[in-house]
Amino acid sequence: MSPTTAGIVFVASLVVALVLTHRPLGDYMYRVYTGTRHLAFERVIYRLIGVRPDTEQRWSVYARNVLAFSAVSILFLYAFQRLQDRLLLSLGFPAVTGHVAWNTAVSFVTNTNWQAYSGESTMGHLVQMAGLAVQNFVSAAVGMAVAVALVRGFARNRTETLGNFWVDLVRGTIRVLLPIAFVGALILVAGGVIQNFSGVHEVTTLAGGTQGITGGPVASQEVIKELGNNGGGFYNANSAHPFENAASWTNWLEIFLILVLPFALPRTFGRMVGDRRQGYAIVAIMGVLALASVALVTGLEIAHHGTVPQAVGAALEGKEIRFGVPNSGTFAAATTLTSTGAVDSFHDSFTALGGMMTMFNMMLGEVAPGGVGAGLYGMLVLAVITVFVAGLMVGRTPEYLGKKIGAREIKLASLYFLTTPALVLVGTALAMASPEQRASMLNSGPHGLSEVLYAFTSASNNNGSAFAGITVNTPWYDTALGLCMAFGRFLPIVFVLGLAGSLARQAPVPASAGTLPTHRPQFVGMVVGVTIIVVGLTFLPALALGPLAEGIQ
Repeated sequence: MSPTTAGIVFVASLVVALVLTHRPLGDYMYRVYTGTRHLAFERVIYRLIGVRPDTEQRWSVYARNVLAFSAVSILFLYAFQRLQDRLLLSLGFPAVTGHVAWNTAVSFVTNTNWQAYSGESTMGHLVQMAGLAVQNFVSAAVGMAVAVALVRGFARNRTETLGNFWVDLVRGTIRVLLPIAFVGALILVAGGVIQNFSGVHEVTTLAGGTQGITGGPVASQEVIKELGNNGGGFYNANSAHPFENAASWTNWLEIFLILVLPFALPRTFGRMVGDRRQGYAIVAIMGVLALASVALVTGLEIAHHGTVPQAVGAALEGKEIRFGVPNSGTFAAATTLTSTGAVDSFHDSFTALGGMMTMFNMMLGEVAPGGVGAGLYGMLVLAVITVFVAGLMVGRTPEYLGKKIGAREIKLASLYFLTTPALVLVGTALAMASPEQRASMLNSGPHGLSEVLYAFTSASNNNGSAFAGITVNTPWYDTALGLCMAFGRFLPIVFVLGLAGSLARQAPVPASAGTLPTHRPQFVGMVVGVTIIVVGLTFLPALALGPLAEGIQ
């Protein structure tokens, strides 16, 4: 079987698996977030944190709880790292330095999981398990909670409340993420991913040298880093390391875990708003963009015009030979289309245009299918912008799911999609304007700009993958990228919850002859066009100076 055919079979099997799980998993999450019964264990948690689970919250209270929980999580994780040398299972590692601890704490709480350090030589087992892995669960649950709150804004009428953040957080963690992660970890262990509390082992290499290899609770962290669209890695080589990703079929499983929840949530959305066709339309938009990206990334790596790639049949630099180009290209597209950031190949070694596609995936706002929860609410904001544009074209007040899209709604939607470009472009400009920061670049010219642009795109979109090639483990980069992660996560969340509150207060608007049907292929095509033109092309000038210029050369 040729590599191209094998790649097609690989992607086709993923599509089939996602189609088969879309309905049952989406329906299950619908029951989780709409049910009124609390489990006994959940009631214990509510009593411990002093929450009345049957009390609902206005959007402003919901937002304050999200921000308060996240702020406390950042402080806790920062302190945990700074005190690492005094904790159990530290493996003798010293306390994490201040700027790295700040960057890492913000990174994992914002679901970014950007790592400016090598995990196996920096973090002890207790910090990995009780600090980083815990945030992998709850940061993903926060994203799902915000998405569900926005859906309630569309589904409810004449109300001020959007649900209870603490209930949504607990249910998402205990009923959705934990069960799937438990089963997934067992499967990964069976596939060769390690799970132990071993320290550093000194081994002799084939060349006669020695190398320290660290064990640890890898499988349990690997599964939630993919399932929760967190990213990061126990090892510096990330999902290319055989202890994290042992074989081709575990590579398939990890890509499936990355995509399964984001592609199932539109079904939950359709059930909650009482029109399953709306969920099918949203998942169709995600699917069109995702398949196009996978085809482009893989195709650009296979058919590159360089002399060496042509001689060997593909651009193999930076690829894990166990997986090959098609599997690596699919992983790269999946991880940048979502907010995962895990990698099984070196994006900096991709071809100029192949690397550009991974960057462009993030610049789209990571909505195809996007991060867990974040992808759904990002796509719904895009749908709001689309019906507004369509309403201007036909001279009608735009409507979506029976709600008018007025000045307040479109301002919040616009602010949502202006936040990330501002952070990316301003951050990149500041880095390139500073001689000291330019000195940390290993490459100059268009490729050097691409590396800096990728770093700020990844941080501001809460992705976490790295183009590498620059030294980002410096106080300036750790601080700047940490600020981009924080603003890139929490400002959009506030705008989304404000939009949800505005929609929930409205009375339903009956459909008329001039109402744009939002469940048909026409609407799917319009949203795809708005995503690419309005959102993606905002970055065209920066791309023209970086990867496009390098590709022409």
